[in-house]
Amino acid sequence: MSTTSIIHPLHYLIVKREGTTWYFKPGDSVFYNPKNVPVNLALEERLHRFGLSPQKIMIELFRINGGKPGFYLVNLRDKQYYYCGAELQDVNDCLHGLGIGYAD
Repeated sequence: MSTTSIIHPLHYLIVKREGTTWYFKPGDSVFYNPKNVPVNLALEERLHRFGLSPQKIMIELFRINGGKPGFYLVNLRDKQYYYCGAELQDVNDCLHGLGIGYAD
């Protein structure tokens, strides 16, 4: 997965699908963290806080777009799932479409 950072709220997770593999990018560039949760939590612990697991997320992501390769965005808090597109920039566009952040 790319090392490019996308700044997003803590309750969002970026997932990339390549071939048959899902890559979870926990993110280290978080701008909204009202409960001061440690950003560097292990992915499983972070998902557990929201009542999710990697398997549950993969099932939901596969449902929304048939497992098409590209980038996905997961709202962990509200359990909403979005297909963003094939490029990392598409994740930024998706976040902007949700009212998060602004174009540079």
